[in-house]
Amino acid sequence: MKEILQGLFFCLVTAAFFLFYPAEKKTVHPLSRGWGADIDWVQSYEEGLFEAQTRDKPLMVIHHLMDCPYSKALKEAFSQHEEIQNIAKVDFIMMNVMHETADGNLAPDGYYVPRIIFVDPTMTVRTDLIGNVETLKYTYSQEDLDKLLENMKKAVSERHRVEL
Repeated sequence: MKEILQGLFFCLVTAAFFLFYPAEKKTVHPLSRGWGADIDWVQSYEEGLFEAQTRDKPLMVIHHLMDCPYSKALKEAFSQHEEIQNIAKVDFIMMNVMHETADGNLAPDGYYVPRIIFVDPTMTVRTDLIGNVETLKYTYSQEDLDKLLENMKKAVSERHRVEL
């Protein structure tokens, strides 16, 4: 009888522990839209430019649509790539948008998705950091993550580059 009571007591203590000390819930940034739950995302282009200047980090703007199969494929690959996620979290001001901004500089070769544009802390759009498709220079696919990672590293290391 004593063993049964001890077992019951252990079960009650264990249950009480889990009731009063629930497992830590991982919060997902509301603006991540699936691109990276641990990344701090800015809400507007203006906020992104301000943060880029203030924190001396490049801004990465991801244009996408939720129902676009190319955007979905890129988002899944981007969100699962550990090095890209780390660099995005540490070295960038990040913004993902499903609508166009008023600044035409963010569409140097047209309006299409997915499209990724880098802006340095001096508010210069990095038109030299392009993907692998000649006709859609700023698009990336899930197969282009090496090129995207290379461009991310360049955006960070060359963030004070002045174009003449």
